[in-house]
Amino acid sequence: MQVDRRSIKNFDWLTLGLVMAISIMGLLTIYSSTRPEVEGARQAPYFIKQLIWIVVGLFVMFLTVKADYQWFGRFAWIIYGLGIFLLLVVLAKGRMGMGAQRWISVGGFSFQPSELFRISFIIILARYLSEMRPPITIVKFLKMLPVLGLIPFGLLVKQPDLGTACTMGGVFLAACLARKMEKKLVAVLVLVGIISVPFLGDIFWDDFLKDYQRNRIVAFMDPEVDPAGIGYHLNQSKIAIGSGMILGKGYMHGTQGPFRFLPEKHTDFIFSVFAEEWGLAGSLVLFLLYFGFLLRALDTARKAKDDFGAFLALSIAFMFGIYFFFNIGMTMGMMPVVGIPLPFMSYGGTAILSNFIAVGLLINVRLRRFELFY
Repeated sequence: MQVDRRSIKNFDWLTLGLVMAISIMGLLTIYSSTRPEVEGARQAPYFIKQLIWIVVGLFVMFLTVKADYQWFGRFAWIIYGLGIFLLLVVLAKGRMGMGAQRWISVGGFSFQPSELFRISFIIILARYLSEMRPPITIVKFLKMLPVLGLIPFGLLVKQPDLGTACTMGGVFLAACLARKMEKKLVAVLVLVGIISVPFLGDIFWDDFLKDYQRNRIVAFMDPEVDPAGIGYHLNQSKIAIGSGMILGKGYMHGTQGPFRFLPEKHTDFIFSVFAEEWGLAGSLVLFLLYFGFLLRALDTARKAKDDFGAFLALSIAFMFGIYFFFNIGMTMGMMPVVGIPLPFMSYGGTAILSNFIAVGLLINVRLRRFELFY
């Protein structure tokens, strides 16, 4: 197989390097946070599993780069339909775990369709907006809202997966704003939001939210209401971050994770473990890597050769940005706990796979910006 030298030269090594640096930090933190309490005891397999998923993710990423991103645009509705189908399968025959029905088991393998759905949603959103002539009027918005808004949001909330639902809702609105919404539409959305929040809030609280989700919101509003109960998780997270101070306690010297004080220390709250060990200095380095990645994604959108590529890169940047800010805010008590992982750092096979597919699409758009239209 011949290697195109131009592809190697134009390949976005910077984006890949930033992602790999964050992933390696995540691997090290997973290893530290899941190490046994007693020296010499058996290490939990999370580190090895995450490493395998990163290797698989890299392989799928290169496959994604190999195929022209316009191919994904041509088959966007089919890809989106498969994503919706998997969400329906989850509701019908999904496996329960931690109070939610989010996983499909095939033999001894389990995966989370909502993570893969993120990619199909971004692809169809990019195609839809690229074919729409701006500005987005009220009529145009109402036409796209059921298929691209209400149906996926409802299926995700039903699982429930509020984290993914809120993230995709945020990406949807941000991408529409980027396509230029009519001022009248923006005013209507703001007004409807203000009026409907109390009404919809009561419905969600009584009919949709489970007990653990209500407890998370209560703990966010008042962490001291039950420090040893519903507020325990958030308080331990803030203790871990605060105890890291400026330079941290040092790698493998943190206590909140390995001594089981902090639940979900290798998934949603992995930043708390990282901040305890590396302190403010290490956290700033991590933030710079994420900001560099997001700025690179926005630059890719700016330099894309067509509207589909631009909105594809832009939506991916919005998605990772929302995930990053929500997760960090969640661990610091600035936002309610909604089960949003930290991209490339948190443990999770399907999430790692979908994240690397998204990176592949980003690199794909940037790599082909020099090609002629066809």
